[in-house]
Amino acid sequence: MKTLSNHESGRPAGPTSRDAENAEGRSGVVGNERMTALAGVVLLVLLLIELISSVSLHAGMAIHIVVGVLLSCPLLVKLASTGYRFLRYYTRAPAYVRKGPPSLPRRLLAPLLVVTTLLVVGSGMGLVVTGPTNAGLLMRLHDLSVLLWISLIALHVGAYLWRAPRLVADDWRKPSDRSLISGRKIRLGVNIGAGLSGAVVAMILFPGVAPWVTWSQANQKISSPVVVGLVIAAVASVSSRPWKWK
Repeated sequence: MKTLSNHESGRPAGPTSRDAENAEGRSGVVGNERMTALAGVVLLVLLLIELISSVSLHAGMAIHIVVGVLLSCPLLVKLASTGYRFLRYYTRAPAYVRKGPPSLPRRLLAPLLVVTTLLVVGSGMGLVVTGPTNAGLLMRLHDLSVLLWISLIALHVGAYLWRAPRLVADDWRKPSDRSLISGRKIRLGVNIGAGLSGAVVAMILFPGVAPWVTWSQANQKISSPVVVGLVIAAVASVSSRPWKWK
């Protein structure tokens, strides 16, 4: 006996399993974007504090070290979120393939920014552990990576500055998708947890702050790598204006 379709039988066609799968995939893509955006906004605030304190280490060394250590855990959230999108796209997850990759300039910038960011944060935390008396090679590595990193982060922020706050704001409007509502709590919880974890790490390494504060009082008033880096960042930002970042 022939089985009638929903259309033939007069019953309204309901969502198929493929429709549900596509909707779930779209929610996953949107959730990933919003997780990345929230982590990016948190990092931007911390990095601004870090840069301001870097201009005069004579006065801001303690803040510079504490914030530098604290941002390590939010940084891991950002890297994990962007890395997840990378993995899902290149393993051909349908929703991520439909979303498409970032623009070519962003894809070229991303690995350089990841490497220099890890060098800046890693060498900075290493300096806290070793102290100023054994800082030679690590200090040179930190200064060099800061010079490169500031230029790259200026390009990155320029590409996402207006988009990230909008994505964060969208997350706190009233979405119709229940999965996005539940995901919002997870995204907020992950970022709060990362901030608290970073604070714990900062407390553990806090004894290493005092030797650097003493060193800064006697040796350095203005961080030349930051000043030079900011000049390079300004030039890089202006020269990159013709690029297609979208």
